[in-house]
Amino acid sequence: MQTSPTEPPKQAALTLLKQRQPLLDVRAPGEFQLGQLPNSFNAPILNDEERAQVGTAYKQQGHDAAVALGHRLVSGETKANRIAAWQTYCQANPEALIMCWRGGQRSGLAQQWLAEAGLIRQRVPGGFKALRNTCLSVLDNPRKQWWLVSGRTGSAKTVLIQTLPQSVDLEGLANHRGSAFGRRLTPQPTPVTFENALAVEYLQHSFESLIVEDESRTIGRIGLPLAWHAQMQRAPIALVEATLDERIEHIHKEYVRDALAEYAAAGLPETALQTHYEDAVVRIKRRLGGARLTELTHKIQQAFSHQCDHRDWIRYLLTEYYDPMYDFQLQKKADRVQFRGPRQDVQAFLLEQP
Repeated sequence: MQTSPTEPPKQAALTLLKQRQPLLDVRAPGEFQLGQLPNSFNAPILNDEERAQVGTAYKQQGHDAAVALGHRLVSGETKANRIAAWQTYCQANPEALIMCWRGGQRSGLAQQWLAEAGLIRQRVPGGFKALRNTCLSVLDNPRKQWWLVSGRTGSAKTVLIQTLPQSVDLEGLANHRGSAFGRRLTPQPTPVTFENALAVEYLQHSFESLIVEDESRTIGRIGLPLAWHAQMQRAPIALVEATLDERIEHIHKEYVRDALAEYAAAGLPETALQTHYEDAVVRIKRRLGGARLTELTHKIQQAFSHQCDHRDWIRYLLTEYYDPMYDFQLQKKADRVQFRGPRQDVQAFLLEQP
């Protein structure tokens, strides 16, 4: 469904984002990589090199010279190929809108060329910039009844979050497990892309309650919006309780069995995962201290050389590092714990929230 031309600009942007309308993004690849929106497809009118040339012409010779250069660079077969890419996308996505940075010249030209080829498509008013500003406005006002899912490392909190319709999976959007060991093979999104995806996810959220996992200010290298982090600092807590053995098994499955399978599928050896975990140990060395850093590294090396079980280093990491840190943090928010129990009980409790 397309937005109505009579809607106020901000409301039109909200409607577009909420409906996850397909977007033909004709910005240059470098712009797209820095920040994009869900449901968008990049088919640039100018590639990065061409955009740089046009920008230089604009600075040195003015607007008309830059436009003339752009038309010379994108002509003939190059122009035909780019229009063909737009046609293919628009035919597969009949409700697609055309978007550039500010909804101006590039998207207008793409719209014109598509019309000349027989396809009529509307532009995004204000372009990416307008939608980006709308996303930031959405994230600044997360008005819900918040619940925080907390628990010791390995309590399968993310697994629980993914079963709750009222939740938003922050770690999933950030493509990171949220710990020093939690980097995935595929890269994290840029901060702009993460925030845009989070805003769109929030706009899909139709419940009164918003359930998120207890996170620090950053997930990997992605920072949470300030308003979200502030809400998390005062939200009531549902605490997942699990035994040490249960937590070890969960971490072993996710960080060893599943991770090794993922690395193997990518053609990477076990030693690549070992190096990743040894690097993670170094990142927490200040809190670990020298003796524990040496011992933990040794246990990881032994496990990957099949001299001992991976569960040995996982147990050591939990008992010597994560559990003491968690207990210290929990003391500061114990008064916010409204419910506690095994994961299934916490799930049942949270499913009852409106």
